[in-house]
Amino acid sequence: MVPNNVSQDTDATDDPDAMLQRVEAILFLARKPLNSRKIAQLAHLEDGTQARTMIGHLNRRYDEVGRAFHVKKISGGFQMLTRPQFFDWINRLEHSPSRIRLSNPARETLTVVAYRQPIIKADIESIRGVSCGEMLRQLLEKGLVKISGRSEDLGRPFLYSTTRNFLTEFGFNSLHDLPKFDTLAGSGMPDWDAVDLEESDADEDVEDEDQEYDEDQEYDEEEDEDLGDDDDEYDDDQYEEE
Repeated sequence: MVPNNVSQDTDATDDPDAMLQRVEAILFLARKPLNSRKIAQLAHLEDGTQARTMIGHLNRRYDEVGRAFHVKKISGGFQMLTRPQFFDWINRLEHSPSRIRLSNPARETLTVVAYRQPIIKADIESIRGVSCGEMLRQLLEKGLVKISGRSEDLGRPFLYSTTRNFLTEFGFNSLHDLPKFDTLAGSGMPDWDAVDLEESDADEDVEDEDQEYDEDQEYDEEEDEDLGDDDDEYDDDQYEEE
């Protein structure tokens, strides 16, 4: 551990190299993406703009010397990650983080939610042509999908949307990074401006945007009813990839 007095002396200086080192140290140990305002706060920088400038300097240095890692903008924040070409090597480590594994039906369901969110269960089933309650339940448990509200349709069914964990897991910074398909079941691309997750100083005060929709905390039993029992849906375990 670094002595407290050394840390305080380091934080007190405005030397560019010292600021760069502080940002690098914070990103090195961060276990999840941090937005620029949080990085600025932890590294004692002026603001998020200065933090983003420091990150740009770090990436240029990493590129110049050919480092195996870089700082990537992901899920509305920044995280230090190894470069994709080293995945096979890192995957040999016993403690390498395991990726979420999805069956084909679960992937199809997640794709529909990602491109058509917010969307109700009935519309997902209309697109897929099969019931999807069990697939939605699995995606909710894996933290890739959340209940984001209620539709104004008859019965006010739940609306489903993707989470920030979805962006992190698939390496997207925002929904704008999704592959741009011209059509999806003939309905075209949705207006992403309504669900924009791009980072800005104006919205960085929101610490957690993945809190599930809460209407007097009453929807747990209703969620089970909304998802139902899909006896005709395939078991996820039958489709686990090796």
